[in-house]
Amino acid sequence: MLNFELLSRSPVFKGLTPDQLSSLMSNVHYQIRSFEKDDLVVQAGDECNRLFIVLKGSVKGEMADYSGKTIKIEDIEAPRPLATAFLFGQKNRFPVTVIANEKVSLLCIERTEFLKMLQRDQQILTNYLNSISSRAQFLSQRIKFLSFKTIRQKIGHYLLDLAGDRLAIVELPMGQVQLAEYFGVTRPSLARALGELVQEGYIEVQRRTVRILDKQQMSELLNG
Repeated sequence: MLNFELLSRSPVFKGLTPDQLSSLMSNVHYQIRSFEKDDLVVQAGDECNRLFIVLKGSVKGEMADYSGKTIKIEDIEAPRPLATAFLFGQKNRFPVTVIANEKVSLLCIERTEFLKMLQRDQQILTNYLNSISSRAQFLSQRIKFLSFKTIRQKIGHYLLDLAGDRLAIVELPMGQVQLAEYFGVTRPSLARALGELVQEGYIEVQRRTVRILDKQQMSELLNG
């Protein structure tokens, strides 16, 4: 049974009440699919012909580079949707492989059924367009991040992005194991690069707290 309270917090259905969603979904054909930890949800290149929304647990999107190394793009937790930008268009293919981080449940709505929802409700249409724009912005930033050749540059870009214009001290949202996976490198390589940045006076590190000592110097690192 659908949890309409949870579903109303999804970016796709933001602004709709659980009762409104219940009424709306009563006229829509959908499925709820379950996966166990480490199960393959979709393979990169699979046809994207339905909207997926995580109802329980989380999944991760992974992409292989030209050397065959797997790079985690992001984790997607309930109640976020998957691959909204690829549901419509000429090439409806999943850009990444999606794997269950834990036991997960997904709401699946066929493209034709979701199109009816977009036509019936302007709020859902607006939400969906906003979701596509947000994903495009995220993927643009991720591509820029992955274009940096060295781990030091990736760390520098990541820290400056977290800090923004005002902050000089940032709290890392994940540990070194998760960071290494996010960067697509080994944990020892990440630890070594962080140590070098500390020794060279770019940053100070205390557990997950990082102080950027000179933002200008850090920015110049990205151009090196």
